[in-house]
Amino acid sequence: MRKESAVTAEPASLHVLSADESLQLVAGHPIHLGRVGMTVDGWPLVLPVNYRLHEGRIIVRTADGQLLDTARRGERVAFEVDAVDLAWQEGWSVVIQGRASEVVDDDELSQLRRLPLKAWAGPRERFVQILPATITGRRIV
Repeated sequence: MRKESAVTAEPASLHVLSADESLQLVAGHPIHLGRVGMTVDGWPLVLPVNYRLHEGRIIVRTADGQLLDTARRGERVAFEVDAVDLAWQEGWSVVIQGRASEVVDDDELSQLRRLPLKAWAGPRERFVQILPATITGRRIV
């Protein structure tokens, strides 16, 4: 069953986005809220995070916990962000897969602290970066 767009009354379509288009959407997301997926003790875990795209990397402020532990081990993670327009039944979704690592270099930390990145969950003094290995995106219109 295909949905019909409220604007055109034509069937909706799914468009695959390029990596560049996907990164532009991630960078321009108005609330900079995404999700990080990882494996903890053999189980999948997905956590909401505030983020910024900086120099081709996803940057997340965090505190001690599962995300930081995963990053310290240099494990593979998935990062996902999307946007939807419920009225028009349109939207997009981007998934970035890569390795997470804690940022520990003092010069780099100084630079990251100046980013407009605030964690909604309160003070977060550690930084995790996700280095993209694959970037996939889709838009439904």
